[in-house]
Amino acid sequence: MKYVIGIDLGTSGVKVLLVDGEGTVLQSARAEYSPDFYDGGCVEQDPAVWWEGTLRALDRLFEENPGAAADTEAIAVSGQMHSSVFLDGSGEVIRPALLWNDTRTGRQVKEIYELAGGREKLLDMTCNIALEGFTLPKILWLKENEPENFARLDKVIMPKDYINYRLTGKVATDMSDAAGTLLFDVKKGEWAYELCSKTGIPTHILPKVLPSVGTVGKVSEDICERLGLNGDCVVICGGADNSCAAVGNGVLKPGQGVVSIGTSGTVIGFVDRIESEVDGGVHLFNYSVPDSYYAMGCMLCAGEALNLFKGTFLEDISFDEINRLGAEAPAGSGGLIFLPYIFGERSPHNDPNARGMFFGINGNTDKGCYIRSIMEGVGFAVRDLYEEVTRFTELKEVYITGGGAKSELWGQIISDILNIPLKVLNISEGPSYGAALIALAGSGIAESLESARGSHIKTVREFTPTENTVIYNRYYELFRRLYKSNKDNFAYLQNIL
Repeated sequence: MKYVIGIDLGTSGVKVLLVDGEGTVLQSARAEYSPDFYDGGCVEQDPAVWWEGTLRALDRLFEENPGAAADTEAIAVSGQMHSSVFLDGSGEVIRPALLWNDTRTGRQVKEIYELAGGREKLLDMTCNIALEGFTLPKILWLKENEPENFARLDKVIMPKDYINYRLTGKVATDMSDAAGTLLFDVKKGEWAYELCSKTGIPTHILPKVLPSVGTVGKVSEDICERLGLNGDCVVICGGADNSCAAVGNGVLKPGQGVVSIGTSGTVIGFVDRIESEVDGGVHLFNYSVPDSYYAMGCMLCAGEALNLFKGTFLEDISFDEINRLGAEAPAGSGGLIFLPYIFGERSPHNDPNARGMFFGINGNTDKGCYIRSIMEGVGFAVRDLYEEVTRFTELKEVYITGGGAKSELWGQIISDILNIPLKVLNISEGPSYGAALIALAGSGIAESLESARGSHIKTVREFTPTENTVIYNRYYELFRRLYKSNKDNFAYLQNIL
C-alpha cells in the first residue's frame, strides 16, 4: 500500500493527514502551539516551534498506523502565507518569524508605494496592493530596524518552506507562496526583479521557485531514521494555505470556486488567465494547479462575529439553540443590519478603521433577530467578495466550507444572498487534504490533482436559493450604503480612541 502525508502548518497548530494512493483519508493527528504577541501589533513565532510540532504530530500519526511510515511515498506541506523566515548562510534561523498578522510594518507599506512609483505601478508589477501582513514590508522592517540581522540574511522563505528545508536540507518555495510575498510577478511567474531593485531587496535572498507539484528533494537520511520513513520518500513543494484549501475543497478547473466561513472568511475562484483590469480589490495569486491563478477576496471577521456575540450575550446557549432562534427570525431580521467589520476589513474596502455595528434596532428586535442579522451581515460581506472575485472568473460550481457550512441556516442564508447553489462536500480537511493531493500528483502516484481526489469525495448536501433572494437584494444595497456613509465616522472614531 502506498501512502502520502499532507501537512497543514497553521498559526496555532499543525495537522498531519495520512492518505492512501486512492485519495482516501485514513488518519489525522495534530499538535498545538501558540504565537507570541507583543505591543505595537507585533506577532512572532520561532520556526523551531513549527518543526517540533510537526514531529510530534507525525509521531502520533505513525503510532496509530504502524508500518505506514515505511510505505509513505511523498510528503507535501500547506502553510500560513506571508510569514517570514530569515535564514543565514549556514541555514540557521536569524530571529523569530514575523507572522502574517503582524502589523508593525505600516511605515514600510507607505515606503513601498513611494519606491514602486505608486499604487498602479505596484499593481502592474505584482497584481497586488501592499499590506502590512505581506513579506516584503517585513524584509524592509528588518533592514531598517535590525541591520545587524539583515546583514546576516541569506534567504527569506515561508513557514511551509522551512518544514521542507528541515525535511530535505534544501531551500525552495512554490509559486502560490511566492505570490504572497509582494515580490513576485504573478503574470510572468517569476520574481519581480524591477520591484526588488526599486525597494533595495537583493535578489540572492529569494529562494528558487517551483510549481506546487514540483519536487524539493528526498527526505534526508537522519529524518528518515527519526520517523521510520523509507529512503526514497520525497518532499513535494506544496503551497500556501488558501491555495491548498481550495484544492482540497474541489476547486480544480475553470468555473469552480469556494466560499469559506471560518473565523475569517474567503471567496476563492479559479482563474485560468488574468484579463480584467487589476485594481487591488481582491488578491490575485498563482495557484497550486499548474499554469493557473486564483482570485481571493478576504474578510477579517466571519464566524468569529457570532462567536464573540455568543461569548458576550449568549454564553449559556448552545449553537443548536442559536441556530433555532435565528431561524425563527424573518429574512432581513426585522430591519436589523449588521456590519461585520469588527477587526477592520480587507476586501473590498482595505480599511483598517472600519468597525462592526448594528443598524435598525427597534422595539421588536429580539435575540433571534440579532443572531440572524450577524449571519446575514457576514453573508452580505461574502457577496462583496463574490462580486469582486467574479470580475476575474465566471463561477458555475461553488462549494461552501468551514463552520458556517455546518449550519443549515447560515448556509441557506449565504446561498440566498449570493443567489447561487452552494455544495457541501463530505470532507472538511481543507489545506491538509489539498497538500495530500499535491503529494499524490507531484510524486506520480496520481496523474493529476483531479485524478488524485478519491471517488469517495462527494457532495453531501446543496443549498439552493429561495424566494428570500428578493428580500436580501434590497437589504444588500442598504448594507453597502451603511459602510460608505460611515467610512469617515470609522476613521474619526479611531482618532479619538
